Amino acid sequence: MDALFSELDRQTEAVVELQTKLSAIPALGPRNGGEGEKAKADFLLGHLNSMGIEDIREYNAPDADVPCGYRPNIAAVIPGKNTEKTLWVISHIDVVPPGDLGLWDSDPYVVQRDGDTLIGRGVEDNQQGMVSSLLTAQALLDLKVTPEMNYGLILVSDEETGSGFGLDYIVREHEDLFRKDDLFLVPDSGEPASEMVEVAEKSMFWLKVTVIGKQCHASTPDQGVNTMFPSAEFILRIKELETLYPAEDTLFDPPRSTFQPTMREANVANVNTLPGRDVFYVDCRVMPEYDLNDVLGTIKGMGAEIAAKYGVTVECEPIMWEQSAPATPADSEIAVRTMASVRRIYDNNPRTVGVGGGTVAAFLRRKGYNAVVWSTLYHNAHQPNEWSSIKSTIGDAKVIADMLLTK
Repeated sequence: MDALFSELDRQTEAVVELQTKLSAIPALGPRNGGEGEKAKADFLLGHLNSMGIEDIREYNAPDADVPCGYRPNIAAVIPGKNTEKTLWVISHIDVVPPGDLGLWDSDPYVVQRDGDTLIGRGVEDNQQGMVSSLLTAQALLDLKVTPEMNYGLILVSDEETGSGFGLDYIVREHEDLFRKDDLFLVPDSGEPASEMVEVAEKSMFWLKVTVIGKQCHASTPDQGVNTMFPSAEFILRIKELETLYPAEDTLFDPPRSTFQPTMREANVANVNTLPGRDVFYVDCRVMPEYDLNDVLGTIKGMGAEIAAKYGVTVECEPIMWEQSAPATPADSEIAVRTMASVRRIYDNNPRTVGVGGGTVAAFLRRKGYNAVVWSTLYHNAHQPNEWSSIKSTIGDAKVIADMLLTK
């Protein structure tokens, strides 16, 4: 263990190099305006092969919306002393768009280093966890250390837009990759103190709301139906859902359901035209005890009231839908093993928590696999000037190594 930790402590430049190369290959799904993850996956396949990993498998999910016709998923396994059991570390290849480039201090796809900090799109979400898992694998191979169980890395596509072509696809179409006694760690959520071990998630859905009226010239508003007014009222009424669905649980932060209007599509291109169509979106994170169909029914009821009041048509269309999966028990082997290793490496007091953000762990939990989500993160995901810590990347690699080498 000491030799492995010493090897990981020497990997600062390796972290910088890997992060720089990964961020330079934008991996945006088609729903985020990109061509998919193939280029980045090809780089990762080359890297895994160069490490000397012999068991590398590809699980390509067909997708006609990307030029290559598929979304890549990769699994790589290093054999352990017990070859009937695997610790899987699952990270995702895709990133979100950089957003307003004016809010960035540098090119999002060119990593900048400032001491321990690396800045660039994807360096935290989810390349930090990915790099940690790769560092652990490289150290095991370089030092010829055989872990107590198999060490498996899974690199998936499409996490940022629902995972239908990522881990969801693998679990649906290739579940024979896993055994019931396998352990699953997803390094895609966390906090700076490293103490948050996620075992439960809220239900969630994204809702597209379309309000249809009648476009006309702004100087003759009586000839049309301005959709801005009903849209504005509907957006304001969304806040009522927190009162209508008030359950709280301190396992989660925030401990309640949240309903947030987010994106709004452009309507008209000039000031003197009344819009006849408005489209906005709502991000809903719902406590597990509520049925999402009930919540959607409430929202549609609000829409019907607004439609009648303003003489418009209101359409509510879910574009992403995830009823919460069963929680991973706090006393499960993966939760206990993760917290023990985190405590040894970081000398802290890890605890089990629930989160509002959906992760790929849900697809495993629905199939009866116990999975936890943990990493040392600083909450920069999806933000301009996204950054990650080199020290935390190496520290998290040590946690993975400790989980693999502890009997």
